[in-house]
Amino acid sequence: MNGSRITAVGHYQPAQVLTNEDLAGMVDTSDEWITSRVGIRTRHIAGADEPVDELAAHAAAKALAAAGQGPGDIDLVVVATSTAIDRSPNTAARVAARLGIPSPAAMDINVVCAGFTHALATAEHALRAGAATRALVVGADKMSDVTDWTDRTTCVLVGDGAGAAVVEACPPGDQPGIGPVLWGSVPEMGHAVRIEGTPPRFAQEGQSVYRWATTQLPPIARQVCERAGTAPEDLAAVVLHQANLRIIEPLAEKLGAVNAVVATDVAESGNTSAASIPLALSKLVERGKIETGDRVLLFGFGGNLSYAGQVVRCP
Repeated sequence: MNGSRITAVGHYQPAQVLTNEDLAGMVDTSDEWITSRVGIRTRHIAGADEPVDELAAHAAAKALAAAGQGPGDIDLVVVATSTAIDRSPNTAARVAARLGIPSPAAMDINVVCAGFTHALATAEHALRAGAATRALVVGADKMSDVTDWTDRTTCVLVGDGAGAAVVEACPPGDQPGIGPVLWGSVPEMGHAVRIEGTPPRFAQEGQSVYRWATTQLPPIARQVCERAGTAPEDLAAVVLHQANLRIIEPLAEKLGAVNAVVATDVAESGNTSAASIPLALSKLVERGKIETGDRVLLFGFGGNLSYAGQVVRCP
């Protein structure tokens, strides 16, 4: 019951880059239109032969290597995704098979854009309860599979990718590195962000989502900090779901994290749904923007109008 900590992170993006200029040749849009409205310049798109579990496995392998752990050290695999085509085997089991992880508990979590922070909390609870000792937590989505590439209001937003974290139980007496989660949803507004139909397609009510995110979420994000006993001005970094730069900037400003690095990976990666938070966090670590022990707010929000956040210590 001593809590847990993130010991390493990793990320992966497909090689193909789709620019705003490329999109301007596909739909009625322009670089100026896209950057002025959502702040995105490029995004990575997976090929037809790159399923979600492959993206997830690449990111997970990097996190394992960074942690100095092998497949046999993991007893829980949790993958957050909403774009897996197959129902069974689930994505977590396929990731475990790709990496050679023997007999783990393996589960998928679908909370769309808030998926990773929900998955991290689920793993943390299992470790705190003693049901597992070391977990692999992954956020991975292939949004290109559920996008209508003739709809300029949605196709300019999305990208593919994965991010992962190795999470382990803290030794007795050590300070926990993952704070309490605050999570919830607005189910009566679930229609505002959708991936539905046959074939499934991503759609959203952009103005409704923008108003909700910029007005309702800042006080919730502050409550996440309060639960962790951390003042916003003491945060070293803020990693919000990378939905749209025009949502990230006002939300971070209203939070009051005046000394924090604010992740803006959306500009180069687009909206990668459940992958966006671990992808952005891993890049901050890789580029030396934050240091071991720094306090970082992770806050996911979006599909189902769900949200979940926690303050973590940088690995």
